[in-house]
Amino acid sequence: MEPHRAAVILQDACYKHQYIRSKDLSQIVERPERIRAVKVGLAAALSRLESPKSSSSSSDDQDLVAALDRLKIGTESGASPEAPVKVIRTAASLDILQDPAVKFIHGDVNGDVHAPRLKKLAEESWNKIANGESEIPEGLSQGDLYLCPESILAMDGALGAVCEAVDTVMTRKDGISRAFALIRPPGHHCGEDTPEGFCFVNNVAVAAAHGHLKHSTNRVVIFDIDLHHGNGTQSIVWQINEESYRKTLESEGGAPNVEPGPRIYYGSIHDVLSYPCEDGKPHLVQAASVSLHGSHGQYIENVHLQTYESEAHFFDELYARKYRTVFDKAQDFLDSTGGPGDDVLFFISCGMDACEHEYESMSRHNRKVPTAFYHRFTRDACAMADRYSRGRLVTVLEGGYSDLALISGTMAHVLGLTTIDVDEEWWSLDNLQALEKLTKKRRGGKQSLGAPWIERAGAILSTIDEGFTKWSSPVVPMKLRDRPSRRNSPAATPQKGKAPPPKQEAEEDARVEEEEDNESPPLQSKKLPKVILRLGPDPSS
Repeated sequence: MEPHRAAVILQDACYKHQYIRSKDLSQIVERPERIRAVKVGLAAALSRLESPKSSSSSSDDQDLVAALDRLKIGTESGASPEAPVKVIRTAASLDILQDPAVKFIHGDVNGDVHAPRLKKLAEESWNKIANGESEIPEGLSQGDLYLCPESILAMDGALGAVCEAVDTVMTRKDGISRAFALIRPPGHHCGEDTPEGFCFVNNVAVAAAHGHLKHSTNRVVIFDIDLHHGNGTQSIVWQINEESYRKTLESEGGAPNVEPGPRIYYGSIHDVLSYPCEDGKPHLVQAASVSLHGSHGQYIENVHLQTYESEAHFFDELYARKYRTVFDKAQDFLDSTGGPGDDVLFFISCGMDACEHEYESMSRHNRKVPTAFYHRFTRDACAMADRYSRGRLVTVLEGGYSDLALISGTMAHVLGLTTIDVDEEWWSLDNLQALEKLTKKRRGGKQSLGAPWIERAGAILSTIDEGFTKWSSPVVPMKLRDRPSRRNSPAATPQKGKAPPPKQEAEEDARVEEEEDNESPPLQSKKLPKVILRLGPDPSS
């Protein structure tokens, strides 16, 4: 069996997508700071990979330099052969107006509409907001979409990163067969021309199209483990499979020169009570419950999350007997379409918002998974990729909003891309809380974070954490006495019917507010909608 190495691909352009509608960020969960939390989880995983069995080690500078050299963190093309994970900082970017893979997913036979509209909306966003208007037009969700002038650069960079991940695993560059693209904004809710749920372009679908167009990957498996159903991805998969099925029928009917199209399996584990199904709209609930295999050329499996009583109950009952169905159906798809082959590529839409450490207001229906799920599922997906695609697997960040969920999920997920033995105590709550301190600014000199491996994670983080520059909201000149009070400003007041954020979220909001005290206040001529993905009251209150 071929040896497998993993890569984590960073694209700092993803920081550029920011909320500028007002300075009130109390309801903004899809935020640039998510990337830093994921990097903390990555740093923790790298620290454990450096010396996984060790509970204590020297923190001398020479040891640190040597360890970082072994991990090869940076942009260099070479990598130590013993390093199981390579961290790549990329500047790769796709032009959403011109790239063939983007057109394959988001184009239109009568002329492209979606991408040009996005670009225009982003370019006009600053002026729209300065004039007291929303940058998101009527007809699109005002509650879970936002744009700024550099949002398109973030989307271009995200697409560039996922397509670089595909190129890397398909060519096995530096022996890499597994790659995690650490990007935002997420994409799995976006259909062909329907941005929603924080998503403007479908990153995984574009990556799959890129693999098909450039590397002839004609069979694709997409696993989606976000808390929320990837309605956009499933819709795109359905359209692609429908077209490929039509071509198959034409070819069987004797039509000449019919090129076979790609066939895609989509398997999702999600909470059918949460967005986009929370309002119980029949077409959304039905789509999130489809199980169809072969008929009409479709290969789709949806499994609904259930509450669990203990980790033993989760893994012995729910995971083994219910959630693993997505693997069983993927195997059936591949076996029925030719078995293992070089035309097979695996993806994971890796949302981490089902994590046990997610905000209660995000996962308030209690359909959660333990942190160890992200390790177990990743290992099982890698094992399947080993059997069918020579190990080629690309995983892409989707949701996940609390720091603890992102840190723990990323740590378990990255370790799952390797073959190292793990101790689940590594992501215990005490260790996660110590790691969470790395997401905050460390003032007053060096602070002890506890175990040496956590200190080492902090040092590793310093080598990979950069690129975040904050936008300021549009302002109009005004005298100091005319400036509205933060306490009484509409933007700082919770909307009617919206509960204040839980304590954990409120504390984070307070930290953001403290850091912004010296900024100019936003325009207050009109109250604009906040961005919120069906956040509701804390069920414990």
